Amino acid sequence: MPLLILVGAATLNMLVVAVKRNHKVIFGITIVAHLVAVFTLLQLNGSSYQIPPFFVMDGWGIFNLGLILLTSLFVTLLSYAYFEQREERKEEYYLLLILATLGACVLVISQHFMALFLGLEILSVALYSLIAYLRTRERSDEAGIKYLILAALSSAFLLFGMALVYAVTGTMSFPEIGVYLQSVSELPLLLLTGFGLMIVGIGFKLGIVPFHMWAPDVYEGAPAPVTAFIATVSKGGMMGLLIRFFSQADAYRYANLMLIFTIIAIASMLAGNLLALRQKNIKRLLAYSSIAHLGYILVAFLAGNRLGVEAVSFYLVAYFITSLGAFGVVALLSDTERDADQLEDYRGLFWRRPATAAVFTAMLLSLAGIPLTAGFVGKFYILASGVNTQQWLLVLMLVLNSVIGLYYYIKVIAAMFAQTKSVQERRKVLHPALSFASGGAMAILGLLLIWIGVYPTSLVQLIRGLLATFMTTF
Repeated sequence: MPLLILVGAATLNMLVVAVKRNHKVIFGITIVAHLVAVFTLLQLNGSSYQIPPFFVMDGWGIFNLGLILLTSLFVTLLSYAYFEQREERKEEYYLLLILATLGACVLVISQHFMALFLGLEILSVALYSLIAYLRTRERSDEAGIKYLILAALSSAFLLFGMALVYAVTGTMSFPEIGVYLQSVSELPLLLLTGFGLMIVGIGFKLGIVPFHMWAPDVYEGAPAPVTAFIATVSKGGMMGLLIRFFSQADAYRYANLMLIFTIIAIASMLAGNLLALRQKNIKRLLAYSSIAHLGYILVAFLAGNRLGVEAVSFYLVAYFITSLGAFGVVALLSDTERDADQLEDYRGLFWRRPATAAVFTAMLLSLAGIPLTAGFVGKFYILASGVNTQQWLLVLMLVLNSVIGLYYYIKVIAAMFAQTKSVQERRKVLHPALSFASGGAMAILGLLLIWIGVYPTSLVQLIRGLLATFMTTF
């Protein structure tokens, strides 16, 4: 039902736009569709069933579907004021946003290569248009074209990898690939090559090193709400799929694959944090930050046990909240001329808009992993999973990179609390449109951030309850 509701909402939006364009009506339909989809998801009560051969609805699927739908709902709330103050045709944006959400939802319940590719392409094709949606901006067009070319290339790698895996195993189903792997003591070369090519395609979607080159330019050029969507739903959907594939195919027991992901995790943490140090563009800074955070998540992924999956789940929730909050502030402060993506736009923000500055400070401190925020508990969870499996090198790199990351987050916070005196600086201040939807969404995100940081037990229990059946595979 959640997927059917999204399909129905996309069709309804298309028909409404064909009859008469009305931003408020389309926005309202999109909000209602997300709420109804979440409500139908709650009716499942953690039950597990399959739709063979493509889909499986279990605790892991329900958790990821709920996370994706709620995140997309917040992106929708942040989008209204952002697009209301622009001249572009606004209504098709919501149609594309629903389709991209649908693609991510298909990804996280897939257990077959055909379903995986179907979900990936629905997500990717919608993102091509969303990234280049502000047609009058050169950077937006440039970002869309870059993402189109690189995503097509990564899809080709993924498809070729799937073909090689199918050639060796004779199946496209994740559980059946697992059955084949149990019958062989070590990976055949052709199968290892297939997995390697698939890692290229998956690595691109996750934005991890060395497949991260697109991230800074796309983050900078895309509209701020779309950037929030890419940083959360797009990457979270692929991470959900990756964990399902590795658990059902029993790929954790192969040292070669684990070594590849260990190298990628270390490189992502180092490159992401070091490249963020010199950034003066907030969107690019957050892009490099997201590369580092995916490296952190891979530490828990590599644990390959129940604690690791719990840590990934908790960190995804914390990371989604903080990323939505950070990019939400960018969207909130942007006006008709440009996005508020320069560090100078935030100089003295506390003295102009103290509430917005407070929320942004909380989000940045959470990304840095400071206590009393969701990010701190999430990072602690990941450290625990790394220590539990004695991945000492990864744990050391995680601690070291968390210290490096603290510098560039503090740099932005310091700019917000700086005094601005010159008349020229005051003239440069952006004049965004105010919206109840955006303000309310930011307030809720700020409260969630602190609540999970202070009282994480309820979220931990929810995750354990939902994942109880899925984690029997570990």
